Amino acid sequence: MHNPGSTTTPERFPAQDRLADGAQFIAGRLTKGTSGRTHTVVDPATGEEVYTYELAGADDVDAAVAAAREAFPGWAAATPGERSDALHRFAAVLAERAEEFARAESLQCGKPLKLTREFDVPGTVDNTAFFAGAARHLQGQAAGEYSGDHTSYVRREPIGVVGSIAPWNYPLQMAAWKILPAVAAGNTIVLKPAELTPLTSLLFAQAATDAGIPDGVINIVTGTGREAGERLVGHPDVAMTSFTGSTAVGKRVAEIATATVKRLHLELGGKAPFVVFDDADLEAAANGAVAGALINTGQDCTAATRAYVQRPLYEAFVERTAALMETVRLGDPFAPGTDLGPLVSHAQRDRVAGFVDRARGYARVVTGGEAPRGELGEGAYYRPTLITGAAQDSEIVQSEIFGPVLVVLPFDSDDEGIRLANDTPYGLAASAWTGDVYRAGRATREIKAGCVWVNDHIPIISEMPHGGYKASGFGKDMSAYSFEEYTQVKHVMFDNTAVARKDWHRTVFGDR
Repeated sequence: MHNPGSTTTPERFPAQDRLADGAQFIAGRLTKGTSGRTHTVVDPATGEEVYTYELAGADDVDAAVAAAREAFPGWAAATPGERSDALHRFAAVLAERAEEFARAESLQCGKPLKLTREFDVPGTVDNTAFFAGAARHLQGQAAGEYSGDHTSYVRREPIGVVGSIAPWNYPLQMAAWKILPAVAAGNTIVLKPAELTPLTSLLFAQAATDAGIPDGVINIVTGTGREAGERLVGHPDVAMTSFTGSTAVGKRVAEIATATVKRLHLELGGKAPFVVFDDADLEAAANGAVAGALINTGQDCTAATRAYVQRPLYEAFVERTAALMETVRLGDPFAPGTDLGPLVSHAQRDRVAGFVDRARGYARVVTGGEAPRGELGEGAYYRPTLITGAAQDSEIVQSEIFGPVLVVLPFDSDDEGIRLANDTPYGLAASAWTGDVYRAGRATREIKAGCVWVNDHIPIISEMPHGGYKASGFGKDMSAYSFEEYTQVKHVMFDNTAVARKDWHRTVFGDR
Protein backbone atom coordinates (compact mmCIF):
# COMPACT_ATOMS: atom_id res chain seq x y z
CA MET A 1 0.00 0.00 0.00
CA HIS A 2 1.09 3.57 -0.47
CA ASN A 3 2.30 5.04 2.80
CA PRO A 4 -0.47 7.46 3.89
CA GLY A 5 2.08 9.63 5.69
CA SER A 6 4.19 10.13 2.59
CA THR A 7 4.42 13.54 0.98
CA THR A 8 5.87 12.17 -2.24
CA THR A 9 4.21 14.04 -5.08
CA PRO A 10 2.59 12.43 -8.12
CA GLU A 11 5.22 14.23 -10.18
CA ARG A 12 7.98 12.21 -8.49
CA PHE A 13 6.01 8.95 -8.32
CA PRO A 14 3.25 9.06 -10.96
CA ALA A 15 2.67 5.29 -10.86
CA GLN A 16 2.03 5.03 -7.12
CA ASP A 17 -1.69 4.28 -7.54
CA ARG A 18 -0.84 1.22 -9.65
CA LEU A 19 0.75 -0.37 -6.57
CA ALA A 20 -1.99 0.40 -4.05
CA ASP A 21 -3.07 -3.25 -3.62
CA GLY A 22 0.21 -4.71 -2.38
CA ALA A 23 3.72 -5.70 -3.38
CA GLN A 24 3.19 -9.35 -4.35
CA PHE A 25 2.23 -9.99 -7.97
CA ILE A 26 0.87 -13.53 -8.24
CA ALA A 27 -1.22 -15.03 -11.05
CA GLY A 28 -1.79 -11.64 -12.68
CA ARG A 29 -2.82 -9.54 -9.68
CA LEU A 30 -1.33 -7.59 -6.81
CA THR A 31 -1.84 -8.93 -3.30
CA LYS A 32 -0.53 -8.22 0.17
CA GLY A 33 2.22 -10.32 1.71
CA THR A 34 1.45 -12.78 4.50
CA SER A 35 4.63 -12.65 6.60
CA GLY A 36 3.06 -10.32 9.16
CA ARG A 37 5.85 -7.78 8.70
CA THR A 38 6.10 -4.60 6.66
CA HIS A 39 8.90 -2.78 4.90
CA THR A 40 9.14 0.83 3.79
CA VAL A 41 10.80 2.06 0.63
CA VAL A 42 12.72 5.23 1.43
CA ASP A 43 13.80 7.96 -0.98
CA PRO A 44 17.58 7.91 -0.43
CA ALA A 45 17.90 11.53 -1.54
CA THR A 46 15.68 12.87 1.24
CA GLY A 47 15.10 10.07 3.76
CA GLU A 48 11.36 10.36 3.11
CA GLU A 49 9.18 7.26 3.42
CA VAL A 50 7.69 6.54 0.01
CA TYR A 51 5.87 3.19 0.01
CA THR A 52 5.08 0.77 2.83
CA TYR A 53 4.12 -2.80 2.00
CA GLU A 54 3.60 -6.21 3.57
CA LEU A 55 6.58 -8.52 3.04
CA ALA A 56 6.17 -11.91 1.41
CA GLY A 57 6.27 -15.03 3.54
CA ALA A 58 6.73 -18.67 2.65
CA ASP A 59 3.04 -19.00 1.74
CA ASP A 60 3.37 -16.24 -0.86
CA VAL A 61 6.38 -17.93 -2.43
CA ASP A 62 4.48 -21.22 -2.57
CA ALA A 63 1.49 -19.50 -4.18
CA ALA A 64 3.67 -17.78 -6.76
CA VAL A 65 5.46 -21.01 -7.65
CA ALA A 66 2.11 -22.81 -7.92
CA ALA A 67 0.82 -20.08 -10.27
CA ALA A 68 3.94 -20.34 -12.41
CA ARG A 69 3.72 -24.13 -12.48
CA GLU A 70 0.07 -23.98 -13.56
CA ALA A 71 0.85 -21.49 -16.32
CA PHE A 72 3.87 -23.38 -17.64
CA PRO A 73 2.23 -26.02 -19.89
CA GLY A 74 0.19 -23.46 -21.82
CA TRP A 75 3.04 -20.96 -22.17
CA ALA A 76 5.55 -23.65 -23.15
CA ALA A 77 3.11 -24.91 -25.79
CA ALA A 78 2.67 -21.46 -27.34
CA THR A 79 4.37 -21.10 -30.69
CA PRO A 80 7.52 -19.01 -30.92
CA GLY A 81 5.51 -16.53 -32.95
CA GLU A 82 2.87 -16.22 -30.23
CA ARG A 83 5.46 -15.61 -27.53
CA SER A 84 7.23 -13.14 -29.81
CA ASP A 85 4.03 -11.20 -30.47
CA ALA A 86 3.30 -10.98 -26.74
CA LEU A 87 6.78 -9.64 -26.02
CA HIS A 88 6.51 -7.07 -28.82
CA ARG A 89 3.27 -5.83 -27.24
CA PHE A 90 5.06 -5.77 -23.90
CA ALA A 91 7.84 -3.59 -25.34
CA ALA A 92 5.21 -1.18 -26.65
CA VAL A 93 3.53 -0.88 -23.23
CA LEU A 94 6.90 -0.24 -21.58
CA ALA A 95 7.66 2.49 -24.10
CA GLU A 96 4.28 4.12 -23.45
CA ARG A 97 4.97 4.16 -19.68
CA ALA A 98 8.63 5.12 -19.96
CA GLU A 99 8.33 8.26 -17.85
CA GLU A 100 6.54 6.41 -15.04
CA PHE A 101 9.29 3.80 -14.96
CA ALA A 102 12.06 6.41 -15.08
CA ARG A 103 10.64 8.36 -12.15
CA ALA A 104 9.93 5.28 -10.03
CA GLU A 105 13.47 4.00 -10.61
CA SER A 106 14.99 7.35 -9.71
CA LEU A 107 12.84 7.64 -6.61
CA GLN A 108 13.66 4.25 -5.10
CA CYS A 109 17.35 4.14 -6.09
CA GLY A 110 18.45 7.78 -6.04
CA LYS A 111 19.56 7.64 -9.66
CA PRO A 112 19.58 10.93 -11.58
CA LEU A 113 16.45 11.11 -13.70
CA LYS A 114 18.55 11.79 -16.79
CA LEU A 115 20.23 8.40 -16.24
CA THR A 116 16.99 6.44 -15.90
CA ARG A 117 15.46 8.29 -18.86
CA GLU A 118 18.45 7.79 -21.16
CA PHE A 119 19.85 4.46 -20.00
CA ASP A 120 17.78 2.26 -17.67
CA VAL A 121 14.38 2.54 -19.29
CA PRO A 122 15.41 2.68 -22.98
CA GLY A 123 17.77 -0.24 -22.34
CA THR A 124 14.92 -2.24 -20.85
CA VAL A 125 12.61 -1.49 -23.78
CA ASP A 126 15.37 -2.47 -26.20
CA ASN A 127 16.06 -5.69 -24.28
CA THR A 128 12.35 -6.58 -24.44
CA ALA A 129 12.29 -5.99 -28.19
CA PHE A 130 15.45 -8.09 -28.59
CA PHE A 131 13.96 -11.10 -26.81
CA ALA A 132 10.72 -10.66 -28.72
CA GLY A 133 12.78 -11.32 -31.83
CA ALA A 134 14.89 -14.02 -30.18
CA ALA A 135 11.77 -16.01 -29.30
CA ARG A 136 11.50 -16.97 -32.98
CA HIS A 137 15.12 -18.09 -33.26
CA LEU A 138 15.67 -20.79 -30.67
CA GLN A 139 17.51 -23.45 -32.62
CA GLY A 140 18.71 -26.96 -32.00
CA GLN A 141 21.26 -28.83 -34.08
CA ALA A 142 20.65 -29.81 -37.68
CA ALA A 143 19.60 -33.39 -38.21
CA GLY A 144 22.15 -35.91 -39.37
CA GLU A 145 22.88 -39.62 -39.70
CA TYR A 146 25.58 -39.90 -37.08
CA SER A 147 25.08 -43.60 -36.44
CA GLY A 148 24.38 -45.52 -39.63
CA ASP A 149 20.65 -46.03 -40.07
CA HIS A 150 19.59 -43.55 -37.39
CA THR A 151 18.84 -39.86 -37.72
CA SER A 152 19.59 -37.63 -34.75
CA TYR A 153 18.73 -34.05 -33.93
CA VAL A 154 18.75 -31.81 -30.87
CA ARG A 155 15.75 -30.03 -29.39
CA ARG A 156 16.00 -27.06 -27.07
CA GLU A 157 13.11 -27.04 -24.63
CA PRO A 158 12.04 -24.77 -21.76
CA ILE A 159 13.14 -25.88 -18.30
CA GLY A 160 10.01 -25.13 -16.27
CA VAL A 161 9.55 -22.72 -13.38
CA VAL A 162 12.51 -20.36 -12.91
CA GLY A 163 13.15 -18.74 -9.54
CA SER A 164 15.17 -15.52 -9.84
CA ILE A 165 16.60 -13.05 -7.37
CA ALA A 166 17.53 -9.52 -8.50
CA PRO A 167 19.63 -6.85 -6.74
CA TRP A 168 18.84 -3.27 -5.77
CA ASN A 169 21.33 -1.39 -7.94
CA TYR A 170 19.50 -1.78 -11.30
CA PRO A 171 16.07 -3.09 -10.26
CA LEU A 172 14.31 -2.52 -13.57
CA GLN A 173 17.08 -3.76 -15.84
CA MET A 174 17.85 -6.76 -13.63
CA ALA A 175 14.17 -7.73 -13.62
CA ALA A 176 14.23 -7.57 -17.41
CA TRP A 177 17.48 -9.54 -17.68
CA LYS A 178 15.99 -12.30 -15.54
CA ILE A 179 12.45 -12.39 -16.88
CA LEU A 180 12.79 -11.82 -20.62
CA PRO A 181 15.06 -14.69 -21.75
CA ALA A 182 13.24 -17.07 -19.43
CA VAL A 183 9.75 -16.35 -20.79
CA ALA A 184 10.93 -15.95 -24.38
CA ALA A 185 12.18 -19.55 -24.19
CA GLY A 186 8.83 -20.77 -22.85
CA ASN A 187 9.49 -20.86 -19.11
CA THR A 188 7.46 -19.23 -16.36
CA ILE A 189 9.12 -17.28 -13.58
CA VAL A 190 8.96 -16.10 -9.99
CA LEU A 191 11.21 -13.09 -9.35
CA LYS A 192 12.22 -11.78 -5.94
CA PRO A 193 13.43 -8.17 -6.17
CA ALA A 194 15.41 -6.56 -3.37
CA GLU A 195 13.07 -5.37 -0.63
CA LEU A 196 14.70 -1.90 -0.85
CA THR A 197 13.66 -1.40 -4.48
CA PRO A 198 10.56 -3.37 -5.55
CA LEU A 199 8.64 -0.63 -7.34
CA THR A 200 9.74 -1.03 -10.95
CA SER A 201 9.77 -4.85 -10.82
CA LEU A 202 6.10 -4.76 -9.82
CA LEU A 203 5.30 -2.21 -12.52
CA PHE A 204 7.18 -4.38 -15.03
CA ALA A 205 5.04 -7.43 -14.21
CA GLN A 206 1.87 -5.34 -14.43
CA ALA A 207 2.89 -4.04 -17.84
CA ALA A 208 3.48 -7.61 -19.03
CA THR A 209 -0.03 -8.61 -17.98
CA ASP A 210 -1.50 -5.50 -19.60
CA ALA A 211 0.32 -6.50 -22.80
CA GLY A 212 -1.47 -9.87 -22.80
CA ILE A 213 1.15 -12.19 -21.32
CA PRO A 214 -0.96 -14.83 -19.51
CA ASP A 215 -1.49 -14.76 -15.76
CA GLY A 216 1.07 -16.79 -13.87
CA VAL A 217 3.82 -16.52 -16.48
CA ILE A 218 5.49 -13.67 -14.54
CA ASN A 219 5.16 -13.49 -10.75
CA ILE A 220 6.86 -11.20 -8.21
CA VAL A 221 7.36 -11.91 -4.50
CA THR A 222 8.82 -9.09 -2.44
CA GLY A 223 10.37 -10.28 0.79
CA THR A 224 13.62 -10.77 2.62
CA GLY A 225 16.40 -12.96 1.31
CA ARG A 226 16.35 -15.18 4.36
CA GLU A 227 12.63 -15.89 4.23
CA ALA A 228 11.37 -15.39 0.67
CA GLY A 229 14.68 -15.79 -1.18
CA GLU A 230 15.81 -19.02 0.46
CA ARG A 231 12.31 -20.49 0.15
CA LEU A 232 12.30 -19.71 -3.58
CA VAL A 233 15.77 -21.13 -4.24
CA GLY A 234 15.06 -24.31 -2.31
CA HIS A 235 11.52 -24.88 -3.63
CA PRO A 236 11.19 -28.38 -5.13
CA ASP A 237 9.00 -27.13 -7.99
CA VAL A 238 11.57 -24.54 -9.12
CA ALA A 239 13.75 -26.05 -11.84
CA MET A 240 16.31 -23.26 -12.22
CA THR A 241 17.68 -20.46 -10.06
CA SER A 242 19.14 -17.24 -11.45
CA PHE A 243 20.78 -14.87 -8.97
CA THR A 244 22.55 -11.53 -9.28
CA GLY A 245 24.28 -10.13 -6.21
CA SER A 246 27.35 -10.45 -4.06
CA THR A 247 29.69 -13.41 -4.29
CA ALA A 248 29.12 -14.21 -0.60
CA VAL A 249 25.35 -14.50 -1.04
CA GLY A 250 25.86 -16.31 -4.36
CA LYS A 251 27.71 -19.06 -2.49
CA ARG A 252 24.73 -19.44 -0.16
CA VAL A 253 22.34 -19.58 -3.13
CA ALA A 254 24.49 -22.30 -4.73
CA GLU A 255 24.51 -24.28 -1.50
CA ILE A 256 20.70 -24.26 -1.27
CA ALA A 257 20.16 -24.95 -4.97
CA THR A 258 22.50 -27.94 -4.90
CA ALA A 259 20.18 -29.79 -2.54
CA THR A 260 17.57 -30.10 -5.29
CA VAL A 261 20.04 -30.24 -8.21
CA LYS A 262 18.73 -27.10 -9.90
CA ARG A 263 20.14 -25.42 -12.96
CA LEU A 264 22.09 -22.45 -11.60
CA HIS A 265 22.94 -19.06 -13.12
CA LEU A 266 25.06 -16.65 -11.04
CA GLU A 267 26.15 -13.09 -11.84
CA LEU A 268 28.18 -12.04 -8.83
CA GLY A 269 30.58 -9.34 -7.66
CA GLY A 270 33.18 -7.42 -9.60
CA LYS A 271 36.28 -5.30 -9.10
CA ALA A 272 36.87 -4.02 -12.62
CA PRO A 273 40.41 -2.95 -13.59
CA PHE A 274 40.90 0.13 -15.75
CA VAL A 275 44.32 -0.29 -17.41
CA VAL A 276 45.91 2.82 -18.93
CA PHE A 277 49.01 2.24 -21.06
CA ASP A 278 51.52 5.02 -21.64
CA ASP A 279 50.34 5.69 -25.22
CA ALA A 280 46.72 6.27 -24.20
CA ASP A 281 44.88 9.52 -24.78
CA LEU A 282 45.14 11.03 -21.30
CA GLU A 283 42.04 13.24 -21.52
CA ALA A 284 39.90 10.40 -22.86
CA ALA A 285 41.18 8.03 -20.18
CA ALA A 286 40.57 10.48 -17.33
CA ASN A 287 37.04 11.21 -18.53
CA GLY A 288 36.42 7.50 -19.00
CA ALA A 289 37.64 6.76 -15.49
CA VAL A 290 35.31 9.31 -13.92
CA ALA A 291 32.31 8.08 -15.91
CA GLY A 292 33.20 4.44 -15.35
CA ALA A 293 33.79 4.83 -11.62
CA LEU A 294 30.78 7.02 -10.84
CA ILE A 295 28.05 5.43 -12.97
CA ASN A 296 25.05 4.82 -10.69
CA THR A 297 27.10 6.35 -7.83
CA GLY A 298 29.57 3.49 -8.22
CA GLN A 299 26.90 0.89 -7.39
CA ASP A 300 27.65 -1.18 -10.47
CA CYS A 301 29.43 -4.52 -10.54
CA THR A 302 31.21 -3.47 -13.75
CA ALA A 303 32.21 0.00 -12.48
CA ALA A 304 35.84 1.04 -12.86
CA THR A 305 37.25 0.57 -9.38
CA ARG A 306 40.99 -0.09 -9.86
CA ALA A 307 42.87 2.17 -12.30
CA TYR A 308 46.34 0.89 -13.21
CA VAL A 309 48.27 3.61 -15.00
CA GLN A 310 51.65 3.13 -16.66
CA ARG A 311 54.18 5.28 -14.82
CA PRO A 312 54.86 7.96 -17.51
CA LEU A 313 51.14 8.96 -17.35
CA TYR A 314 50.49 8.23 -13.68
CA GLU A 315 50.89 11.68 -12.06
CA ALA A 316 49.07 13.50 -14.85
CA PHE A 317 46.23 10.95 -14.77
CA VAL A 318 45.78 11.34 -11.01
CA GLU A 319 45.76 15.12 -11.25
CA ARG A 320 43.32 15.26 -14.17
CA THR A 321 40.96 12.63 -12.79
CA ALA A 322 40.80 14.32 -9.38
CA ALA A 323 40.06 17.65 -11.04
CA LEU A 324 37.23 16.13 -13.06
CA MET A 325 35.75 14.43 -9.99
CA GLU A 326 35.61 17.77 -8.23
CA THR A 327 33.38 19.17 -10.99
CA VAL A 328 30.75 16.43 -10.56
CA ARG A 329 27.49 17.92 -9.29
CA LEU A 330 25.70 16.10 -6.47
CA GLY A 331 22.04 16.91 -6.02
CA ASP A 332 18.38 16.01 -6.19
CA PRO A 333 18.02 13.12 -8.69
CA PHE A 334 15.05 14.91 -10.26
CA ALA A 335 16.97 18.16 -10.85
CA PRO A 336 18.21 18.61 -14.45
CA GLY A 337 21.75 19.61 -13.44
CA THR A 338 22.46 16.65 -11.15
CA ASP A 339 25.31 14.36 -12.20
CA LEU A 340 25.43 12.11 -9.15
CA GLY A 341 22.68 11.01 -6.81
CA PRO A 342 22.86 9.40 -3.38
CA LEU A 343 23.72 5.82 -2.60
CA VAL A 344 20.73 3.53 -2.24
CA SER A 345 20.57 3.85 1.56
CA HIS A 346 22.29 5.38 4.54
CA ALA A 347 23.54 1.91 5.45
CA GLN A 348 25.26 1.60 2.08
CA ARG A 349 26.68 5.12 2.43
CA ASP A 350 28.12 4.18 5.83
CA ARG A 351 29.58 0.96 4.40
CA VAL A 352 31.40 2.91 1.67
CA ALA A 353 32.62 5.47 4.18
CA GLY A 354 34.00 2.64 6.31
CA PHE A 355 36.17 1.39 3.46
CA VAL A 356 37.55 4.88 2.84
CA ASP A 357 38.12 5.66 6.51
CA ARG A 358 40.07 2.44 7.00
CA ALA A 359 42.13 3.19 3.88
CA ARG A 360 43.34 6.47 5.41
CA GLY A 361 45.66 4.40 7.56
CA TYR A 362 47.63 3.08 4.58
CA ALA A 363 46.75 5.24 1.56
CA ARG A 364 46.08 8.85 0.52
CA VAL A 365 42.63 10.27 -0.17
CA VAL A 366 43.28 12.76 -2.98
CA THR A 367 39.74 14.10 -3.22
CA GLY A 368 36.36 13.29 -1.71
CA GLY A 369 36.22 10.83 1.13
CA GLU A 370 33.29 12.40 2.94
CA ALA A 371 29.54 12.91 2.92
CA PRO A 372 28.37 16.41 1.94
CA ARG A 373 26.76 18.68 4.47
CA GLY A 374 24.09 21.35 4.13
CA GLU A 375 21.11 20.75 1.87
CA LEU A 376 22.20 17.22 0.96
CA GLY A 377 22.93 16.19 4.53
CA GLU A 378 19.66 14.28 4.98
CA GLY A 379 20.33 12.05 1.99
CA ALA A 380 22.67 9.09 1.54
CA TYR A 381 25.21 11.10 -0.48
CA TYR A 382 28.96 10.55 -0.66
CA ARG A 383 31.45 12.63 -2.58
CA PRO A 384 33.38 11.16 -5.55
CA THR A 385 36.58 9.79 -4.06
CA LEU A 386 40.04 9.19 -5.51
CA ILE A 387 42.64 7.20 -3.57
CA THR A 388 46.33 6.63 -4.28
CA GLY A 389 49.20 4.96 -2.46
CA ALA A 390 47.39 1.73 -1.61
CA ALA A 391 49.13 -1.63 -1.85
CA GLN A 392 47.84 -4.23 -4.31
CA ASP A 393 46.84 -6.58 -1.48
CA SER A 394 45.02 -3.92 0.57
CA GLU A 395 41.29 -4.03 1.32
CA ILE A 396 40.50 -0.97 -0.80
CA VAL A 397 42.04 -2.66 -3.87
CA GLN A 398 40.77 -6.21 -3.35
CA SER A 399 37.24 -5.80 -1.92
CA GLU A 400 34.10 -4.71 -3.72
CA ILE A 401 33.14 -1.30 -2.29
CA PHE A 402 30.04 -0.51 -4.39
CA GLY A 403 30.36 3.24 -4.11
CA PRO A 404 31.89 6.27 -5.89
CA VAL A 405 35.49 5.31 -5.09
CA LEU A 406 38.39 4.87 -7.54
CA VAL A 407 41.83 3.62 -6.48
CA VAL A 408 44.77 4.48 -8.78
CA LEU A 409 48.01 2.48 -8.80
CA PRO A 410 51.10 2.77 -11.07
CA PHE A 411 52.73 0.01 -13.11
CA ASP A 412 55.89 -0.19 -15.20
CA SER A 413 55.83 -2.94 -17.84
CA ASP A 414 52.88 -4.21 -19.86
CA ASP A 415 53.36 -7.60 -18.21
CA GLU A 416 52.94 -6.01 -14.80
CA GLY A 417 49.83 -4.06 -15.79
CA ILE A 418 48.03 -7.18 -17.03
CA ARG A 419 49.18 -9.21 -14.03
CA LEU A 420 47.82 -6.62 -11.60
CA ALA A 421 44.55 -6.38 -13.54
CA ASN A 422 44.03 -10.13 -13.03
CA ASP A 423 45.11 -10.08 -9.39
CA THR A 424 41.73 -10.26 -7.65
CA PRO A 425 39.23 -13.10 -7.22
CA TYR A 426 36.83 -11.33 -9.59
CA GLY A 427 36.53 -11.34 -13.37
CA LEU A 428 33.38 -9.58 -14.51
CA ALA A 429 34.60 -6.62 -16.58
CA ALA A 430 37.72 -4.59 -17.42
CA SER A 431 38.97 -1.96 -19.83
CA ALA A 432 42.25 -1.26 -21.63
CA TRP A 433 43.24 2.23 -22.81
CA THR A 434 45.82 2.40 -25.59
CA GLY A 435 46.43 3.63 -29.13
CA ASP A 436 48.30 0.45 -30.07
CA VAL A 437 46.19 -2.30 -31.65
CA TYR A 438 48.66 -4.98 -30.59
CA ARG A 439 48.57 -3.86 -26.96
CA ALA A 440 44.79 -3.81 -27.14
CA GLY A 441 44.71 -7.29 -28.64
CA ARG A 442 46.99 -8.65 -25.94
CA ALA A 443 44.94 -7.04 -23.16
CA THR A 444 41.66 -8.44 -24.47
CA ARG A 445 43.19 -11.91 -24.70
CA GLU A 446 44.98 -11.98 -21.37
CA ILE A 447 42.71 -10.07 -18.99
CA LYS A 448 40.43 -12.64 -17.39
CA ALA A 449 37.01 -11.01 -17.48
CA GLY A 450 33.68 -11.61 -19.15
CA CYS A 451 33.85 -8.24 -20.91
CA VAL A 452 36.91 -6.19 -21.87
CA TRP A 453 36.32 -2.74 -23.33
CA VAL A 454 39.00 -0.94 -25.35
CA ASN A 455 39.15 2.85 -24.90
CA ASP A 456 35.77 2.84 -23.19
CA HIS A 457 34.16 1.53 -20.02
CA ILE A 458 30.53 0.62 -19.16
CA PRO A 459 28.50 0.43 -22.44
CA ILE A 460 26.40 -2.70 -22.93
CA ILE A 461 24.06 -3.81 -25.72
CA SER A 462 21.24 -6.34 -25.88
CA GLU A 463 22.91 -8.40 -28.59
CA MET A 464 26.08 -9.11 -26.57
CA PRO A 465 26.45 -11.29 -23.44
CA HIS A 466 27.13 -10.09 -19.91
CA GLY A 467 28.63 -12.42 -17.31
CA GLY A 468 31.75 -13.21 -15.39
CA TYR A 469 34.82 -15.35 -14.89
CA LYS A 470 36.19 -16.68 -11.58
CA ALA A 471 34.36 -15.48 -8.44
CA SER A 472 32.15 -13.23 -10.59
CA GLY A 473 29.99 -16.25 -11.39
CA PHE A 474 28.90 -18.13 -14.48
CA GLY A 475 26.17 -17.90 -17.07
CA LYS A 476 25.25 -14.96 -19.30
CA ASP A 477 22.64 -12.23 -19.25
CA MET A 478 21.35 -10.58 -22.43
CA SER A 479 22.06 -11.89 -25.96
CA ALA A 480 21.33 -15.27 -27.54
CA TYR A 481 23.72 -16.83 -25.02
CA SER A 482 21.36 -15.81 -22.24
CA PHE A 483 18.40 -17.19 -24.18
CA GLU A 484 20.06 -20.61 -24.34
CA GLU A 485 20.77 -20.54 -20.58
CA TYR A 486 17.04 -20.95 -20.01
CA THR A 487 16.66 -24.09 -22.12
CA GLN A 488 17.57 -27.73 -21.76
CA VAL A 489 18.92 -29.89 -24.55
CA LYS A 490 17.28 -33.13 -25.68
CA HIS A 491 18.75 -35.63 -28.13
CA VAL A 492 16.10 -37.22 -30.40
CA MET A 493 17.01 -40.30 -32.48
CA PHE A 494 14.93 -41.96 -35.23
CA ASP A 495 15.46 -45.47 -36.55
CA ASN A 496 15.24 -45.23 -40.35
CA THR A 497 14.87 -48.94 -41.23
CA ALA A 498 11.72 -51.01 -41.14
CA VAL A 499 13.77 -54.17 -40.42
CA ALA A 500 15.32 -52.63 -37.38
CA ARG A 501 11.93 -51.59 -36.08
CA LYS A 502 10.67 -55.21 -36.27
CA ASP A 503 13.83 -57.01 -35.26
CA TRP A 504 15.54 -54.68 -32.79
CA HIS A 505 15.24 -57.28 -30.06
CA ARG A 506 17.42 -59.73 -31.97
CA THR A 507 20.26 -57.20 -32.00
CA VAL A 508 20.08 -56.88 -28.24
CA PHE A 509 19.03 -60.36 -27.07
CA GLY A 510 19.69 -62.64 -30.04
CA ASP A 511 17.24 -65.23 -31.41
CA ARG A 512 14.81 -66.72 -28.88
